Amino acid sequence: MNFKIKDKSFIQIATLDVKQNLRSKSFWAYSILFGGFVAVMFALGITESQIIGFVGLGRLMVTFMQVCMVILPIYVLISTVRSVVGDKETNVMEYILSLPISFSGYFWGKFIGRFIVIFLPVFLALLGATIWGTISNIDVPWDLFALYSSLLASMVFCFLGLGMFISAKARTQEIAIGSAFIIWLFLVAFLDLILLGVMLKLRLEPEIVIGTGMLNPLQVFRTGALALFDIKLTVMGPASYYILDTVSRPAFIIFSIIYPIFLGSLFAFLGNRHFNKNDVI
Repeated sequence: MNFKIKDKSFIQIATLDVKQNLRSKSFWAYSILFGGFVAVMFALGITESQIIGFVGLGRLMVTFMQVCMVILPIYVLISTVRSVVGDKETNVMEYILSLPISFSGYFWGKFIGRFIVIFLPVFLALLGATIWGTISNIDVPWDLFALYSSLLASMVFCFLGLGMFISAKARTQEIAIGSAFIIWLFLVAFLDLILLGVMLKLRLEPEIVIGTGMLNPLQVFRTGALALFDIKLTVMGPASYYILDTVSRPAFIIFSIIYPIFLGSLFAFLGNRHFNKNDVI
């Protein structure tokens, strides 16, 4: 059954998924983790320290993004890959699809619901920091807030699409979780350090190695986050010369937001297509 704009079943599924997650202890633990992290950063006086000219909330946002790069991808994958396949194994899907709900409505409803419950706590933690900074008379870099929020949303969208694809394809929750963990390890392994080792070992052209590295959404997110507070990308070493000589800094920041969204949309589309064309019960 094809998904149509007039089909509102995805709204019902999204609402149901959000309500279900609000009753979950893991959701509140996840929310408290990010809210508590921001509170601890303020308590430790990190807004008074300085890094590459960034001080105040800009300094906190830099640290916050580094933490998100470590926690968010694996959390999104592990929590999302159980969405569809978990409903299969518990026979919940059989009951839901017996209602006037399309396959695509179910899939995209799950997608939207998961995006809300994953991104909202992170966004609120960052927003809470800016509001507190305003109350405390700390300069609020609203442009950075908007860009960091966009980067976070794009990363969540990317790994959410990948997670939904795995969940639609996997036969059991164990296979889904194992696949998600292996993919995450692979993406983490091919960050800067491994890429440099490959280049030295195989004597490949730097352009090939760096270009291949930019296919990794984690690498794109990390580089985009660095480009926001380090104009010359000095922390990346020689690779920064090739990146900034190839594209301008604003163009790369736009790329670092659009590319993960494209990947997430592609995987979500493929997952939905598989879900519609195969026996899902």
